Amino acid sequence: MGMISDKMIDEWDSSLSRTDGIYRLIEKTMNSSSPNVRIWAIVALGNSGDPRAVRSLITCCDDRNPEIRLHAIDSLRNLRSGRSVEALINRLRDRNELPENRQRAASALATIRSFSAMLELKNLHTDPDEDESLRSFIGAELERVKLW
Repeated sequence: MGMISDKMIDEWDSSLSRTDGIYRLIEKTMNSSSPNVRIWAIVALGNSGDPRAVRSLITCCDDRNPEIRLHAIDSLRNLRSGRSVEALINRLRDRNELPENRQRAASALATIRSFSAMLELKNLHTDPDEDESLRSFIGAELERVKLW
């Protein structure tokens, strides 16, 4: 995250207690021209526990920047919202996505543990056409959440 300091993170985290704090983070997530600021805001949203953050994080899952997508996936994992399952499944299914992002999407789905998330993980885990390392990772995630 380069140029982001601990002081900046503390300032943003403290702003969340104010009513408009979450909206300022969402605005920075969606509209900042700086990838570092966007990532910082995405991480803060994921740490916020605020369900209002979910929609903008879902949108970030389709960003052209793979690092933005990665942090959005991680933040959705932190929020554990069932509303994010479809976006995470899309990241997981996208064979053009970076392997790390696909693994993080699998981990997020395992953490959310909705029926559709678990069904998708089980299907991909047994798909012989899927990448073997991803299948192995999914198996470990299923074991982690004790559903395999």
